[in-house]
Amino acid sequence: MFNHILVVCVGNICRSPMAEYLLRHKLSHKTDMTIESAGIGALVDKPADETAKAILLENGMDASNHKARQITKDMLAKADLILAMEEKHLKHLYAMAPQVRGKAFLMGKWLNDQPVPDPYRQQRPAFEHAYKLIDQATDAWLKFLDK
Repeated sequence: MFNHILVVCVGNICRSPMAEYLLRHKLSHKTDMTIESAGIGALVDKPADETAKAILLENGMDASNHKARQITKDMLAKADLILAMEEKHLKHLYAMAPQVRGKAFLMGKWLNDQPVPDPYRQQRPAFEHAYKLIDQATDAWLKFLDK
């Protein structure tokens, strides 16, 4: 059972918050599940990017309370499943805590290991592309998470 999911990107203001809120939305009926996000180079205490927040809001999710957090070994230890956006994020996590190898995967694992490109400081189409990939990836994960 996956009761504690941790989503990881770099700054924790674009991709991982979008994935966190999408997973929370899609799994809202699972009241015993914790879904959170953090960054490997987090912009600590910064809100989610304005474009990411706007796209989430347009899709029925309010990320206005999000504050970026730096990943810690404790967060990694507590998580049952860790979802990263790119292979280099997984390598960083493995270096930080080698024991997470069996529970850390790419968000796009079930989409042929599709990475989710970073839309940070780009125009809205880059955010829309990232959101679409995250939406597809979270759908693909649901068959394992919604049990």
